[in-house]
Order: sequence, then structure tokens, then C-alpha cells
Amino acid sequence: MLTRLELTDFRSYGAAAMVPGPGLVVLTGDNGAGKTNILEAVSMLAPGRGLRGAPLGHMARSGGAGGFAVSASLAAPDGVEVRLGTGTAASAPERRLVRINGASAAAAALAEWLAVLWITPAMDRLFVDAASGRRRFLDRLVLALEPGHAVHASRYEAAMRERNRLLAGDGPVDPAWLAGIETQMAEAGHALATARARTVAALADQLAAPGAADDPLPRAAVALGGWMPPDDPALFRTALARGRARDAAAGRATEGPHRQDLDVVHALKAQPAARCSTGEQKALLLALVLAHADLVAVRAGRRPVLLLDEVAAHLDPRRRAALFARLAAAGGQVWMTGTEQALFADAPPGTGHFSVAGGGITGP
Repeated sequence: MLTRLELTDFRSYGAAAMVPGPGLVVLTGDNGAGKTNILEAVSMLAPGRGLRGAPLGHMARSGGAGGFAVSASLAAPDGVEVRLGTGTAASAPERRLVRINGASAAAAALAEWLAVLWITPAMDRLFVDAASGRRRFLDRLVLALEPGHAVHASRYEAAMRERNRLLAGDGPVDPAWLAGIETQMAEAGHALATARARTVAALADQLAAPGAADDPLPRAAVALGGWMPPDDPALFRTALARGRARDAAAGRATEGPHRQDLDVVHALKAQPAARCSTGEQKALLLALVLAHADLVAVRAGRRPVLLLDEVAAHLDPRRRAALFARLAAAGGQVWMTGTEQALFADAPPGTGHFSVAGGGITGP
């Protein structure tokens, strides 16, 4: 869990710090006060572009020095304190800098220390919008279980972009060079796809396990859809070579894990999530994230930090109370935001309450 969070020139904060405790951390304030900015800062302590997926340059405070910094103290399960930091310099606003215990590191190395999962209002259409959003969501789930997943994803995307560029060119392409790119794409793509398959299979088992009768969330079922990897990456490489003319005409790779999807079903109704009501879709998404957090706790020996933006507003009082009780019983650190303290009246004792206003954080 995070034991201290510090922000410098990040979004609406010039300089702010807070000391969250274990368990539930509640941030309340008016719309636009900066609650989601705090959650975004926490999400930047893991690989990726954070819960908004924004360019780094957009995260620096308007009127600030040009760069930003987010740093945190982390209490690891073995009791060792770890210092994580990320940000940018004013001279290179789109170049991410990462430090772990004061030493420079790659962003992918953050996954070795902290897993972060989130639900935001922007994800309300996750099940009905394009598959790309569900793939990003799935990759976040995989990363919490397999920290090396970020490296495979990055290598696959880089190799695919290079192959697309070569196939789109007007001049002749060195066959050996193209074959080498396809080998990299096949190896990274196979690792990427099989890691997704392992996570989806494990999550499906977790979701199917017997649950409490008063569980406030619907039971979900998941499966990996779309393109499926062959058993041997060499077969994927062969398929890429055979599909060069087709892919050149299409202007993109037509086979690979970039065409996978996460299929989610409301198990009780046997109805795809995309056909469920908006409220049911939000509840299904929450059910997936909480089940995955339980899975990570068993597999990795640590619970991911959960960031739940405006989640309480979508539940009636009974379901809110049941959700808070479930989160507290499961353990781990859970950050939640809301506009009113009343939404968290049923939060258990020990919940840390913070108020956000005017670029500052007060509490608990």
C-alpha cells in the first residue's frame, strides 16, 4: 500500500502531500476539485499512461515550471519501504522519467512493486465501445499477475508498426529484414496472447467460485474472444509471411493479438454485457475488478491498489454498504472518490476521509 503520496506541479496541484492509511481511502469534494487527479497520480506509479491515458504534457500544471513529479512511499508485503517516483522535466515534457529508490529505471519496472487497477466513469461504455478499450483493460489485469507483460506488449506494438511501415513503402523491402521483424512480432505476440489467455482462464475460475448470497454484484463470466494464438510462435510467423500481400493492401496486420477481445456475460441472465443495462454493466465491471483483485492476492501474494472513481454514486444504499463491507474484509488499499461525504456514511471504522479543494488535500 501507499503510505505517502506527494504531487508537484501535477494537474491542479502545485505542491500537495497526503498520508493515506491502510484499507479504504475516501476523497470527497466538489466536481472539478481535483479528486480524479489524485487517482490519476497514483495510477502513474504503475506502467502505462495512467487512468486517463493522457499525453504526459497534459499532466503538468498550467502555469507551472513545465514538468511534473509524482512520488510515493510504498510499504511492501515484506515490510521493506520502497520509494517510487515518476514525472517529466520541463525540457522534455513527453519523456517519462522513473525512479525506484532514487535510481533511474524503466517504467515497466514499476510493475515489480505496485499493481494498480481502476474503474472510472469514462469506462461506463467499456462493453459497448471498440474492442481496443477492452484489450487495454485486459492488459492491465494481466500486468497485475505477470509484470513482464508490459515488455511483450511494447515489443509487439513496435514490431507491428515497423512491419506496417515496410509493407506500405513504395520500394523493395529486404526479405531478411522483414522476416526478422516478423520473428520479433511473432515471438512477442505469442507471449502477449498466451499471457492474456492464462489470465482470462484464471479469472473465469475465480468468478465461478461460490460467492456470498448477499453479494451486491452480479455474477460475470469471461472468455477470450477474437484471434487465438497457434501453439507454436513459428506458426504465427509463417502466417505473417504468407499474409504480406493481404496486409499491404489492408494497410495493417490482419492477424495477431491486436485483434483479440474480452467477452463478458451476465451469468445469471446468460446475456452479453453489451446488452445489459447501464447499471448492470457498471456492476459487472466492478465484479470483474474485485474478483481479479482476489485472484492477484492469491497468485502474487499482494493485493493491487484499487482506484474507484465515483463508484458509490452508482449503487443504492444497501449495495453501497455491502460493497464497503466486502472491500474492507478483502483487505488491501482502495481509493474512492465522491462529491458527498454522505455517500460513504456506511464505510467501516478506520476509513481514511480526505477533503479536496483549492488545489489542497486535508484530512484524515
